[in-house]
Amino acid sequence: MSRFRIPYLPLKANRVHEACGPGATAFASICCAQIDGPLLWIAEAWLPEGLSPLGMTQFADPGRLLLARTKDQAETLAVAEEALRAGALGLVVLELTRPLGLTAGRRLQLAAETGRCRGLCLIPEGMGSNAAETRWHAAPQFAPDAPANLTGTTTASGPDQMDSTPMRWSLIKNKTGTLGAWDVRWNHAARRLDVVSPAGQRPDTPEQAG
Repeated sequence: MSRFRIPYLPLKANRVHEACGPGATAFASICCAQIDGPLLWIAEAWLPEGLSPLGMTQFADPGRLLLARTKDQAETLAVAEEALRAGALGLVVLELTRPLGLTAGRRLQLAAETGRCRGLCLIPEGMGSNAAETRWHAAPQFAPDAPANLTGTTTASGPDQMDSTPMRWSLIKNKTGTLGAWDVRWNHAARRLDVVSPAGQRPDTPEQAG
């Protein structure tokens, strides 16, 4: 594995980005680890699975994390817009359950620019906004040719298990650059993202750039 730097990560400041796919929550958690400052994670209260601050310990100090539970997507967007505009946070993550319209997407972008803050929308696949700066597809990688050395490294104190699942991160929308795909894995011990194999080709995903 290498520590090759993935272009466009950490997420570009002053902009709102999107992530989709079965690994979107892990993508957002790793983005939290890469960005300094307080973090806000917004989700609707009715969702059956909620983020646990303790579950963030392998990525970032849970003391940095603020959780907001909203009644619906309209309230989620209102809270996110206010938080982005305030400029006091490193990253605002919002879980969306319905398509994000162009007007709502632009409002979030303007708020991020005003507050000089990053935003990340976790969206159902195929429900992104044209206003997004980038869109990422994240999914577990179970390819038969995946690297065999996935059990960790050995330290002076003994084996240090790194049991995170290998993932493929595909950049499927990018307003300011090219697209691409990378096989990655989160290194729990070092709290860093290890890149297994950078790839320059367009990702093979069901969603188109744009």
